[in-house]
Amino acid sequence: MESFIIEMVFAAIVTLLATPRIARYLKASGIMARDQHKRDKPLLPTSGGIPVFFGFYLAVSLYIFLRVYYFGDMSDLLPIMAVLLSTAIITVIGFLDDIRVNLGSNQERIGLKQWQKPLLTLVAAIPLMALKVGNPSMSLPLIGLVNVGILYPLVFVPVGVMGAANMVNLLAGLNGLETGMAIVYLGSLAYFAFLNSTLAAKVIAFAGLGAALGFYYWNKFPAKVLPGDSLTYFFGALLANLAIIGNMEKVALVISIPFFFEFALKLRGKLKQPTVGTVNRDKILKLNEGIYSLPHFWMKGKHTEKQVVFRICVIIAVFSVLAWFV
Repeated sequence: MESFIIEMVFAAIVTLLATPRIARYLKASGIMARDQHKRDKPLLPTSGGIPVFFGFYLAVSLYIFLRVYYFGDMSDLLPIMAVLLSTAIITVIGFLDDIRVNLGSNQERIGLKQWQKPLLTLVAAIPLMALKVGNPSMSLPLIGLVNVGILYPLVFVPVGVMGAANMVNLLAGLNGLETGMAIVYLGSLAYFAFLNSTLAAKVIAFAGLGAALGFYYWNKFPAKVLPGDSLTYFFGALLANLAIIGNMEKVALVISIPFFFEFALKLRGKLKQPTVGTVNRDKILKLNEGIYSLPHFWMKGKHTEKQVVFRICVIIAVFSVLAWFV
């Protein structure tokens, strides 16, 4: 346990120190987005997935280095390397979405087209598919153990990575929301992996948790750096990758139930209704009459941004605990 705690702390420190430095570069490069729930709607550097992946990558690399050169143990490295490549690819894809801004229109971000996002995130599954990472015998909620054979690497893996990345990306837009949720569900997955799963899952989960903790300091209300799609895609891909390499599909699916609800609500709005709203006396008010996102339940002009984020994180926490007992 001590080695994983050290890895987690290392990832947190690297991310904490790297974020403001990378944020200055992003700001100088014009990679900015508006913080919609502030009165003056300030432009802030976005694409927090870059420093988060940096901290995650260095922490995992440090663990691998010590394991190989100090302990002389090269076992279980293949799935770890596959996850590093998969998450690197999806972080770059998210970054491509973040950097597409219209400098002629007050630096408003345009991003990738809606149909491009699932197709591009599908590319991140290729390392896992090529190496046949994961166990085709899955334990699913209400169904039990199912062996899907060759369909697992060729169908379930790409669908899982693409689906998780895009669903996590849907539930976003408030200071500390994406990172706060990630801390909750990665914490649950890290502890579950430590007790029940593979070495590779432990290494990945604790490094991801540490990176999220390090970034939260800069992303919590009032945010100094915004996450961008590079971060939401990274966290979504990490959730799917942990399910795959750790044979934790059932736990990951239960944790993901709030994201399934968010997807259903977004479909209700034909994927055109924004999560973000407007601010009146520090209280958040949604832009429409209907409920098209989970935060909309509390965006009625009675709660602050911090209060809405806290309520969503509590929902994630409930399902993160429930996942242990289903």
